[in-house]
Order: sequence, then C-alpha cells, then structure tokens
Amino acid sequence: MELKRVVVTGLGALTPLGKDVETTWQNLLKGVSGAGPITQFDAEKFKTRFACEIKDFDPVEHFDRKESRKYDRYTQLAIVAARQAVSDSALDLEKEDKDRIGVIFSAGIGGIKTFEQEVGGYYQHQDLGPKFNPFFIPKMIADIASGHISMLYGFRGPNFATVSACASSTNAIADAFNYVRLGKANVIVTGGAEAAIAAAGVGGFNSMNALSTRNDSPETASRPFSKSRDGFVMGEGAACLILEEREHALARGAKIYAEIAGTGLSADAYHLTASHPEGLGAKLVMRNALEDAEMKPEDIDYINVHGTSTPVGDISEVKAIKDVFGEHAYNLNISSTKSMTGHLLGAAGALEAMVSILAVDNGIIPPTINFTEGDEDPEIDYRLNFTFNKPQKREVRAALSNTFGFGGHNASVIVKKH
Repeated sequence: MELKRVVVTGLGALTPLGKDVETTWQNLLKGVSGAGPITQFDAEKFKTRFACEIKDFDPVEHFDRKESRKYDRYTQLAIVAARQAVSDSALDLEKEDKDRIGVIFSAGIGGIKTFEQEVGGYYQHQDLGPKFNPFFIPKMIADIASGHISMLYGFRGPNFATVSACASSTNAIADAFNYVRLGKANVIVTGGAEAAIAAAGVGGFNSMNALSTRNDSPETASRPFSKSRDGFVMGEGAACLILEEREHALARGAKIYAEIAGTGLSADAYHLTASHPEGLGAKLVMRNALEDAEMKPEDIDYINVHGTSTPVGDISEVKAIKDVFGEHAYNLNISSTKSMTGHLLGAAGALEAMVSILAVDNGIIPPTINFTEGDEDPEIDYRLNFTFNKPQKREVRAALSNTFGFGGHNASVIVKKH
C-alpha cells in the first residue's frame, strides 16, 4: 500500500505569549517570558507562586455565558485554538466531506479545575448531601475537547484523545498523521490543550519538587541547560494543527506550511516521573522518528527539545542527542521554547510542533532564554548550539520536536519543507 503524504495547512494557538499564532511566534523570537505571579487562585502559601498564564483570557469573548459554563477552561482554550486553525486552513466546509474530517485532540490531565471545584464543593458542604453539577463528568474528561470540536463543525471522522502525560499532543499528531497517510481521512484537526494552573495542579507538582521555586524572579525561572535550574515552570494553553492529505490540499489550492515527515514513539520503562539518566527512551524515540521519515541524522537542522529545566531531564536529553546525531549534533540548532512559554504539559507537544513548523517555514530558530555565562553545568556539552538568548537565522530543511511524559512516554515528530 502506498502511503499518502501529509501536510500542515492550518495553525491555531492560545498561549502565555499571545492569543494567536503570530503574536506567540513574534514574542518567541523576541525572547519574551510568559511567567508571572499566579492570578487564578491564591498561591501565597505554596512553594511555587508563579506560572505562565494566558493573559486576560475572557471566555465571554468567545462563547455566550451559558455555553461557557459547560466547558472546563482547558476545553475553552482548545475550541478557540481549533477555530483559529480551521479558519487559517481556509477549508470550504460546505464542499468538504465531513465524514472524512476527524479530530484527535489531547490533554494530559483534562478538567482538573472542574474536578477540584466539584469535589471541593462536595466536601465543604457534604452535610447537605451530594450535590454535583450535571456537567461535572463531561467537563472533566480528557477527551471532551475533541468531542466538542467535532460537534462544533459536524466532523464525523476519527475522533478521540490520546493521553500520555506531557507527550499527549505529540501522540495526537502521530495518530492524526497515520490516519491521513493510511487514507482513513482527508483532514484531521489535531493538537492539545491544558489548563492545570490550579491549587491541585501546582500543589501536586510542588509535592514532587518538580516546579521551580524561584519566586523572586519568575521570568528567569525556566532556565534549561543552566547549572542553577531547579525545575519547570507550569504553563497553560492550546495549539492546533490541521493535517491534510497532500493531494487534497493541492487540489483546493491550500497554503502549506510544512510536511509531516515522520513520527516516533517509545517508552523509558524506567521510572514513574524521571527520565532514564542515559536517555535510552529518548534515543529510541528519535531513531524511530528518523526511520519513519526515511531520513538520516544529517537531514535535521533543528531540534525543539523537551528541555523542561529539570536537573536530570536536561542532561539525559543532551546525552541522547549526542548519541543519535554523532558529530552532526554540533551542526544542529537546539532550543527549548519552554524557557519562554513554560511547560504546557499535555499541550506542549502541539505547541512545540507548531514552533518547529514555523522555524521551517520562516528560516529562523527561536532561542533558549535565561542562560548566563558562569552558569554552565559540567555535565552538559556547550559545544552544542543551544541558541542561547537570541534567535538565529538559518535554512531549516527539517526539524525534530521531542516530548517526554511522566510514566516514561516519549514521542517525537519530524517536520520538513514541503
């Protein structure tokens, strides 16, 4: 069976750096940090009191008040990003066969805010007996954003969510890619959303010592590959990609950002939350992606790394890159855009795939910010080009994006010039 080629024809995003793709992209190139004090709950007694929140998001700007109450915040973000991407794709939905348009859209956690509110309310007033919102369960579940997007447009193709912690939306892209190249759909709306900046989310990650506690300087807290890094900065947001069968896109004269070349999946099979110290799963997932794309390491110009700014994770990913790419590793641009956006958890993969696509399309690499001279980690090889602090222009023939999740889930996607 001859596999179809798959291209990206639409993008949408709602992030700590902007309410659309272009604003987010320009702020990435400027090296803007999205971090600041938490406003969504009183974090005064928490070890971490800052995060990368979306600025001034008002659901009523996007939904009528009654409708917005049916959605958890993560679903609201997902729908807004999906609307942007569908609009950007210029699909003529009056002419399209909606049986052949699917939605594979993910969250790593889902409606944690809703869960916190409903269960907290029950225990606060349990003397009155059980009283739950009838929308509690459908607001909370991690697949519901995918369902809402399909209902919004009447898309009746494949519809589900992939859940693999921080790798969730890269897994969604991989599945969407496979459904299209196998001829099971003409178009898939894919991506991820997350909105876990809540007491339960921050408190839970704090209890694992996973988050930075640099409360005196939130903007510099996410500092991948620096010796002084002390954990990730939580972010929130959504990113959406329209994946389309190439001939279908060409026939309608669609704008094509890039082509999906291949994807890889693997497991560390090592630890509940930590990556393998030698990067075994990371090596395997990148090799699997290269094999799937029928590409050599030398074909890659840029890696958008997982790069969360955790002590163990950054070192293991660098080891894996050096092992997979050999001497070519020193010709690569590498950057962690989490240094600016924070870690969007289940939405991270979709956002970073989008960033990789824009790097290919525009010929420029966004930076890794917050590195200062004298803060070198002796276990990291600084002969590698981490694109510190300033963007760099270069032709990007192909880019690889890595995402690794709790439970040892690893996923990578390669995008290339069309």
